[in-house]
Amino acid sequence: MIRVVIADDQHLIRSGLRTILDAEPDLEVVDEASDGRQAASRARSARADVVLMDIEMAGTDGIEGVRLTRTARPEARVVMLTMFDLDEHVFGALQAGASGFLLKSATPAEITQAVRSVHGGVQLFGPSVTRRLVETYLRRAPAQHGTPAALVALTERELEVFGHLARGESNAAIAAALHLSETTVKTHVARILAKLDLPDRVHAVVLAYECGLVVPGT
Repeated sequence: MIRVVIADDQHLIRSGLRTILDAEPDLEVVDEASDGRQAASRARSARADVVLMDIEMAGTDGIEGVRLTRTARPEARVVMLTMFDLDEHVFGALQAGASGFLLKSATPAEITQAVRSVHGGVQLFGPSVTRRLVETYLRRAPAQHGTPAALVALTERELEVFGHLARGESNAAIAAALHLSETTVKTHVARILAKLDLPDRVHAVVLAYECGLVVPGT
């Protein structure tokens, strides 16, 4: 059972999302929140797996809510709810540690699949959307060239995998390029994310752009 907390300052939206999610046999809404701070607290107390977090809320907004949730319940994946594709606030949410975003106009099937995908460790963004998000974000925050100290902890093979991962390649593509099995690649990716303290593959891409390993447009 995937445990979900819904954070939105509008009762009708929370109620609608609860109805959609609770109708699924493998999803359970374990709590609701009306702002980011409350979401973090309830994610911890309810042992949430996924938090659906509105970006703009009265009180503590969703971006700060992501930061607080990442501290209070590191195991939880946070998906931002937004009205518009590439909402300006999405970039702040990505930097804060969100694992993806979901349009409020999404269908019930898209909402339930998003929760399952994020919980399963699959990045919610498609490769083209990830690149567009990251590149637009980095145009607002110029790349800081130089190798982060954290990368020193990676082995030579992990650095190779990280280079491919940073370009948004799938495990299958990385395996083919490096002549490894997909299982081996999956293990390397998990170790890389753990060593770099990154929540998911999207943030590995962000780090690669920030340190200049990948240049926008290449």
